Amino acid sequence: MLWVKAFHIIFMVTWFAGLFYLPRLFVYHAASIDDTSHQRFLVMERKLYYGIMTPGAILTIALGFWLIHLIGYSILSAFWLQAKLALLILLIAYHIYCGKLLNDFKNNKNQHGHVWYRWFNELPVFILVAIILLVEIQPL
Repeated sequence: MLWVKAFHIIFMVTWFAGLFYLPRLFVYHAASIDDTSHQRFLVMERKLYYGIMTPGAILTIALGFWLIHLIGYSILSAFWLQAKLALLILLIAYHIYCGKLLNDFKNNKNQHGHVWYRWFNELPVFILVAIILLVEIQPL
């Protein structure tokens, strides 16, 4: 079980690295004005989203549910885990929305400025803090 937990944490860190960095790339992409920069950001964003973030997300989620299976499904009645799973759903929605924004840039349909992306970039920080506190403190 410790191996599963260790790899769950490793892939969670990988996923969050992408969740922190992709919106930052969107900040710079939204501020770029030349086609060379636009094309460079498209490549970087695509590789990050499909090569790092999405595999990290899938493995994090799969290993998390494997942990629930190993611990026993009765743990699903714990409030902290229910709250963590609710935050996971928010995080998955954020991830999918990042993919939509990536496609908007790809199709020249971006409707947000760099300031909006700076604010958008902060949401996963709050989710990460909440998840870590829930897991470590495990309130009723």
